[in-house]
Amino acid sequence: MTTLILPICLFAVCAALLAGGMLAAGTLLGPRRQGAVKQMPYESGMDPIHDTRRKFDVRFHLVAIAFLMFDVEVLFLYPWATAAGNQEHGITAVVAEAQAAGFTDFTRLLVFADVMVFMLLLTAGFVYAWRRGVFRWR
Repeated sequence: MTTLILPICLFAVCAALLAGGMLAAGTLLGPRRQGAVKQMPYESGMDPIHDTRRKFDVRFHLVAIAFLMFDVEVLFLYPWATAAGNQEHGITAVVAEAQAAGFTDFTRLLVFADVMVFMLLLTAGFVYAWRRGVFRWR
């Protein structure tokens, strides 16, 4: 039991020593000059010269949400497309095992229908974003 835990403990100790050494080196070797510019709040590389309660355009956030929507689409579709595209590279053995375990072609059809419903919902979201003008550059 201890022979299994020993490498994990050594790794944790080395990681802790490395992190502590980096923090110590940063505080000992880093610059210590303070000034008015360093004490000022930082806002995305811009000097904060406006009131914090002013109105601003939310188009950036709409584009970011649309990007996340389609990024998640790729995330969910990639495993399905990989499994569906590798019919000649071993996926047939997996299908044979699944059929032996009781899964039928109906299960494959159900999975395909689920993916198509997912694509339909994403297409509806894309059309909605398009009609709202999210993709229009102003």
